[in-house]
Amino acid sequence: MNQQLTPQRPSGLARLSAWTQRRPLVALLAWVLVFAGAIGVGSWTGSAFEDDNSMPGTESQELSDLLDERAPDANESTVQIVFGENDGVAGQEDRVQGVLDEFAAMPGVDGVNDPFETPGALAEDGTVGYATANFSGSTEEAAALIDVAEEASGDGLTVALGGDVIREATEGGGGAAEGVGMLAALVILVLMFGSFLAASLPLITAVFAVGVTFFLSMVVSHVVTLPTYLTPIMFLVGFGVGVDYALLIFARYRSELLQGSNRKGAAAVALDTAGRSVIFAGSVVIVALMGLFALGLGSLQAVSLSVALVVLVTMLASVTLLPALLALFGKRIEKRVRKHAAKAKRAPGSRWMGWSRFVEKRAWAAIAIVFAGLLALSAPLMDLRLGFADAGTDAEGTTTHVAYDMLSDGFGPGFNGPLMVVTDGTEAEAGAAYEAMSDLDTVEFASPPFQIGEDLWMSTVAGTGGPANQSTVDLVGQLRGDVLDQVEGTQLVGGSTAAAIDFSDIIIDKAPLFLLFVVGLSMLLLTVVFRSILIPIKAAILNLLTIGASLGVITWIFQEGMFGIPPGPVEAFVPVMVFAIVFGLSMDYEVFLVSRMREEWVRTNSPIEAVRKGLASTGGVITAAAAIMMAVFGSFMMDDARLLQQFGIALAVAIFIDAIVIRCLLVPAIMKVLGRAAWWIPKWLDRIVPHLTVEPEPEAQAADRTREPAATR
Repeated sequence: MNQQLTPQRPSGLARLSAWTQRRPLVALLAWVLVFAGAIGVGSWTGSAFEDDNSMPGTESQELSDLLDERAPDANESTVQIVFGENDGVAGQEDRVQGVLDEFAAMPGVDGVNDPFETPGALAEDGTVGYATANFSGSTEEAAALIDVAEEASGDGLTVALGGDVIREATEGGGGAAEGVGMLAALVILVLMFGSFLAASLPLITAVFAVGVTFFLSMVVSHVVTLPTYLTPIMFLVGFGVGVDYALLIFARYRSELLQGSNRKGAAAVALDTAGRSVIFAGSVVIVALMGLFALGLGSLQAVSLSVALVVLVTMLASVTLLPALLALFGKRIEKRVRKHAAKAKRAPGSRWMGWSRFVEKRAWAAIAIVFAGLLALSAPLMDLRLGFADAGTDAEGTTTHVAYDMLSDGFGPGFNGPLMVVTDGTEAEAGAAYEAMSDLDTVEFASPPFQIGEDLWMSTVAGTGGPANQSTVDLVGQLRGDVLDQVEGTQLVGGSTAAAIDFSDIIIDKAPLFLLFVVGLSMLLLTVVFRSILIPIKAAILNLLTIGASLGVITWIFQEGMFGIPPGPVEAFVPVMVFAIVFGLSMDYEVFLVSRMREEWVRTNSPIEAVRKGLASTGGVITAAAAIMMAVFGSFMMDDARLLQQFGIALAVAIFIDAIVIRCLLVPAIMKVLGRAAWWIPKWLDRIVPHLTVEPEPEAQAADRTREPAATR
C-alpha cells in the first residue's frame, strides 16, 4: 500500500512553499523591501492621475478634436457660478460683481464673463443668474472655489457652483468606507479562526498587495493615463480579492493541520491545492478585465489595466508572502487552531454534510425556486438605462446640487447639461442650423451662433429635460440623425452631455463581443481543468444569472430611486466592470468548490460522496470569504460618489448570490441531479484537450502529508 504513495515530483507551487518554509525571513524581507521601494518611488514621483474621456469614432470626439485643433479656447473646462436672490439678482449687482472679481483672481480660473452683460444669463423673473468661468486648474484649486462660494452666500444671496470639475472636488475619497471594510473583515476572521494572529495574516497579505500596487500606479500614471477615481476602485477590488485568496489558502492549511499534517506538509498541500485555485481564478479575473480592451474606451482600458495589476500582485502575495508568514508564526497559529477545533462541538464540516443531504432530497425544488428568484431579480434589466447621473442626484446641500436646482428653477433642467452644436462652414449655414433647432418642441433654448474660430460657429442648446433624462438622449439622436442633416454644411453635436450618451452607446454596442470573449474563454478553461462538458456550461449559466440579478438590483435601487436615493441612470461603465470582476470571482468559488468535488470523485468514483465531501470541506470557507467581501464591497455605500455606491453594492449583492445561494444551494442540487453525467467528456475531446489540473491527484496529496512525520515540529 505504501508503494502506491510514492511521491510524485513536487509542483512549482509546492517547491515555492518549501522554499518559503526554509527561508521565511528572506521572503518577508523581500516583500518589505518591495513595499518600501514602491512607497519611496511613488512618493518621489507623485501621481499624475487624469481622466481619459477619449471615444474614437464618435461624433462628440470628432467635435472635441476639431475644437482642440482650431478653437482650443472653446474646449476648456468651465465652472458655472450661479446666483440666487428672491428679490432679484439685479439688486445685488455690486455684491455679485465683487464675488466674480474674487473668483477671477483665484488660481486655475482663466476668465469670468459678466452675467449682467451676457444675453440670457438672467432668468426671466430675475431671481437667478449665472456666470461662466473658464477653468484649467487642479481638483484642489476647484475645492478652493467652493470655499469662496460658501463664504459669499448669506444675507439673502445664494452662491453655488456647477460643472464636472466641481463635482469631482466634492466627491469623497472613500476613507471611511475603507476603514469600515477592513474592520468588518477583521471581525469575521477572528470569529472564524478564534485567533487575532491567524485572522491578521490574510489582512496583512491584502494590505501589502494593495499598497504595493497603489504606489506603483502612481509611478505608472506618469506614463499611462490613469483615472482620478482609480484609488477607491483599486482598494475595493484589491482588498476584497486579497483577503479572499489568502483566506482560501489559509483555510486549506488549517484543514491539513487538523487532519494530522505537520506544518510544512500542510503548507505544501495548501499551496498545491488552494494555491492553484487562486492562480487559476486570478488569471480568469485578469483575462476578463483584459476583455474590456475590446470596448476601445480609454478610461475603461486604464481601469482594467490597474485592477488587473492589483489582482496579479495579490496572487503573488498569496503564494509567497502568506507562506512565509505561516512559517514564521506557524507554531503559535497551530496551537490556536487545534485549541479552537477542540472546543468545537462538532467535527469540521459536519453541518455542511447535513446541509448537503438536505439539499439532495429537495434538489429539483431548490433548482426551481432559485432559478425563479434570480430571474425575478434580473427583471429590472429589461428597462436598464445607462448614462451618467447629473448633479441633481448629488447629496442634498452640496454646492452642485444647489446650483442644479437653481438653474432648473430659473431656466429649465436642460441648462444643467447644454449641448454644443458647431458648424464648420459659413455664418448663413450656422444660422440655418439655429433656426432648425429653435423650432423643435424638445428644445427649451438655443443660442444664436457665435464665431469661435475661422469658419467655426457655435450654438448652445438646452433641451426640455435634464442631462440624464431620456428626452435629452432622444434630442441628440434627433439633431444628429434628422434635423441637422437637412441643413447645408457640416454640423457636429457634442459637449459633455452628448459625450456621455456616446459612451453609453459604445458600451451597449460592444458589450456582446466582450461577453462572448469572457464567457467563451472561461468555459474553455473549465473544460480543460475539470474534464467535463456540463460543468463549464452550468458555471457559465449560473454566473450570468448572478450578474444579471445583481445588476437588476442596482437598476431597481438607483434607476427607480429606492431607499431615498435620487433616481437616475446606471453609470455607463458599471455593468461591464461588474461583469468582468464578478465573472472572475465566481470562477474562484467555482474552482475551489468543484475541484474538491473532483478530488473526491477521482478518489471514490461516487458522485454523491463527491458533492457531500466537497461542500463539507469548502462551504464554511466560501461563506466566510463571501461575508468578508460583502462587508468590504458593501461599505462603499458610505461613499459620496454615486459610481462607487453602485459598484460596491453590485459586487456585494453578486458575491452574496454567488457564494451563498449558488455555491451552497444551487450547485449541490444541480450536481445531485446530473450525477455521473457531470463528469462526462467525449473521448475524442478528452484526447485533444491538454491536461491541466487545479488539484493534484489524491495520491500526491497523501504523499505530501506523510513525507515528514506529524510529530516533527
